[in-house]
Amino acid sequence: MLLGMSLSTFTLLHVIISLIGIVTGLVVLYGLLKSQRMDSWTSIFLLTTVLTSVTGFLFPFNGFTPAIAFGILSMILLIAAIAARYAYHLAGSWRWIYVVTAVISLYLNCFVLVVQSFLKVPALNALAPTGSEPPFAIVQGIVLLFFLITGFLAVRRFHPLGSLQLA
Repeated sequence: MLLGMSLSTFTLLHVIISLIGIVTGLVVLYGLLKSQRMDSWTSIFLLTTVLTSVTGFLFPFNGFTPAIAFGILSMILLIAAIAARYAYHLAGSWRWIYVVTAVISLYLNCFVLVVQSFLKVPALNALAPTGSEPPFAIVQGIVLLFFLITGFLAVRRFHPLGSLQLA
């Protein structure tokens, strides 16, 4: 039991939160590319992405794993993104710090989505049962390339005006 829920219910909640974080993160990424702050979407993205990491830490602990390392890295990046966005209001270098940390946080969630998809979706698992086969590497490479390109473009394009632009 985790927080009064069965492990399967808690896992479902964690997955739903993660998917909301990914979808809202993609909307925020689109906004970054269009130089739009998208304040409401950003709040939901950052909150659900933090909750994804926090709920991930609540699963039964069986030693230090890559998932724990990703969770720690994600939390560090999210603290920086939240500080840059809300404490420093994207002023000066905090603009690109926000963009970089937000995009990397979204990438990490998408990386985990691909890993979990290849583990849990039978058709994908048949293509890469150990996660070391070419189909898995190709998909992860495409995801990485997408975020490298969009992250670079977002840093160059995101220059929000002083006025709020609501989503």
